Amino acid sequence: MTGRRPPLFSVIASVAAVAALGLPTMASAGYWHSANNEAGVVVHPAHFKSDRTREQVRAETETAVRQDRLSYGESSFPEPAPSTASTRTRQQVIDAMRNETSAQHRERQSLYPAG
Repeated sequence: MTGRRPPLFSVIASVAAVAALGLPTMASAGYWHSANNEAGVVVHPAHFKSDRTREQVRAETETAVRQDRLSYGESSFPEPAPSTASTRTRQQVIDAMRNETSAQHRERQSLYPAG
């Protein structure tokens, strides 16, 4: 062996190749994974790891809103609607629809767009 060192260009090319091939592999271990679809990725929510609780995030968001630190649209999400349990059974709803008058039927149908 002669002990020749490789040219600087070869070293730089090797490092670039390792970075180009290795970084996507390391990134695929996270929340987003590359996929052959229109978006180019698929999301696996089970792989998401957070170090903050929902209450901590909500408190940080409320603080940011009070201090006017959010840009337009970041704080415009509506509050989740309260869940309400139905007081009628499925059969009671079906019976009510079967027994409605023609005027009630037209009024109910007017709530829905044609399509």
